[in-house]
Amino acid sequence: MIKFAFIGAGSFGFTRTLVRDILTFDAFKDATIALMDINETRLDYITKAVKKIVKAGNYGAKIISTKNRAEALEGADGVLCTILNGDVDIWRYDIEIPKEYGVDINVGDTRGPAGIFRALRTIPVMLDICKDIEKYCPNAVFLNYTNPMAMLCRAMQSQFPNLKISGLCHSVQGTAGMLAHWIGAKDEDITYTCAGINHQAFYLDYRWKGKDAYPLLREAMKNPKIYNEEIVRNEMFLLLDYYPTESSGHNSEYNAWFRKRPELIEKFCTHGTGWNPGVYAYILNEYLIKKDSWQKEIEDWLNEPNVNLNRGHEYAAYIFNAVFGDRTMFKFNGNVLNKGLIDNLPQGACVEVPVLASPHGFEAIKIGKLPDQLAALVHTSSICEELAVEGALARDLRKVYQAIAFDPLTSAVLGIREIKEMTGKMYKQNAGYLPGYNCDL
Repeated sequence: MIKFAFIGAGSFGFTRTLVRDILTFDAFKDATIALMDINETRLDYITKAVKKIVKAGNYGAKIISTKNRAEALEGADGVLCTILNGDVDIWRYDIEIPKEYGVDINVGDTRGPAGIFRALRTIPVMLDICKDIEKYCPNAVFLNYTNPMAMLCRAMQSQFPNLKISGLCHSVQGTAGMLAHWIGAKDEDITYTCAGINHQAFYLDYRWKGKDAYPLLREAMKNPKIYNEEIVRNEMFLLLDYYPTESSGHNSEYNAWFRKRPELIEKFCTHGTGWNPGVYAYILNEYLIKKDSWQKEIEDWLNEPNVNLNRGHEYAAYIFNAVFGDRTMFKFNGNVLNKGLIDNLPQGACVEVPVLASPHGFEAIKIGKLPDQLAALVHTSSICEELAVEGALARDLRKVYQAIAFDPLTSAVLGIREIKEMTGKMYKQNAGYLPGYNCDL
């Protein structure tokens, strides 16, 4: 019997969506679903939710609910990770301390000072998960949804090269669909090649029924309604000639152009109509609100009479199906080590490129060179991630400081000594999660 292990199953949105998708495949409808979380309350709620999905679909799936990671992983064929190491009361300082120094952050889960300290807290846990996978299910396909995606995957894939690991983000297919809507196309008529690094990838080729759709997209930019939906991303497209995958809010904090002065934030980051235009601490404020409301939200969902059983657009279930389901090959954008895949990004760093999933495992597809203007932007972010991962693995705060010092937004706002002071203050706030560090800056 096929088994799936969900590590950090208390992430309700992801777990419900992924379980629903997995069970729509004939090969998995009788699978064992092992739900693991260290939060007993969240584990209880998600177990009820998954049982509701199984009952609604009349599936033969078996549910295991446990706080024991080894029990969840034992004999698993597929592993999904959606953990968060430290609640909002921990990671809020990733955003609030930089703000004290003038670094205005929108989300802070990917790169920059906030993303780097999230990586430092999370990498040790992810490596422990990999150790358990190596012990209890060494042939499993391990798909990670936890951020900061690139830094976590870089650490895991370099330390556990024999495991089948990739990281997934829905921004690639989500943005492709958004662009299709803007030009009046159906999703199924769109093809593309997308590459870069997580949250900073670009559509190197975007076609509608085989024809270059970028001229249509440039024409669409003239429509104020479309331009105002994603102001930051649309400005980046008009500069770079290739469209980026992640939201305007995220992208506004990955470069030096939009958040270094209050008037720029006001002009570009507060008035967009997309889901996240770029206001300060957007996700932090959402989490603070949901801290007191999440239980009611899940109870309301549990009390709804109907369940949507339609398969969604997340990659995970399709990947599992390609490797050990009905073995239909599937191409997706995944996070893998750069082993000759993108020539002008650091070799060995984590990149996001097309990957073919099949019974043979994962085969990443070579891209070649990124256009120079994209490489100039992405290379800096990739180097910062490399420095941060080196710092995490060596427990060397000086490497962390250097990574933060070269972050485009941070360096646009702060001087060297201010960055050093900020890094030290962030470390002190996180010291309980980061034992054994060489703290000599």
